[in-house]
Amino acid sequence: MELLDAVAFARTTRQSVLTTIRGDGRPQLSNVFHHVFDDGIIRISITAGRAKYRNLLREPWAALHVTRDDFFAYVVLEGTVELAPVPTRPDDPTVDELVLHYRAVVGEHEDWNAFRTAMVTERRSVVRITPDRAYGMLDLPPRSGS
Repeated sequence: MELLDAVAFARTTRQSVLTTIRGDGRPQLSNVFHHVFDDGIIRISITAGRAKYRNLLREPWAALHVTRDDFFAYVVLEGTVELAPVPTRPDDPTVDELVLHYRAVVGEHEDWNAFRTAMVTERRSVVRITPDRAYGMLDLPPRSGS
């Protein structure tokens, strides 16, 4: 599968499953909301205290499984990960990036000041996945016996 086709497919939805690698080598899967920005980097908001954050600190690699509503088409995007620093102030650059992510995924917030404060309190970070490999199925295979 072409990487650009897989990235284009990932732009069609916000819901996905993030796979990271635990310390024992087994996968850790989490439902997330993602957004593919114009630079082709996939961004996800996560909390610093969660397993996926610790996994990504140790092993900066992830896979993102994206499926269509009818469940017949899907892509998996794999790539290296960069974690934004956990913010310490509401005017922190990480919070600015979280605002952009929220706008892209949800839309406008009713109180951006409260949002910014919550991002610091919740110890939010941004996962930046740069996809370098993709596989999946964008079309149904031919029916058996046809």
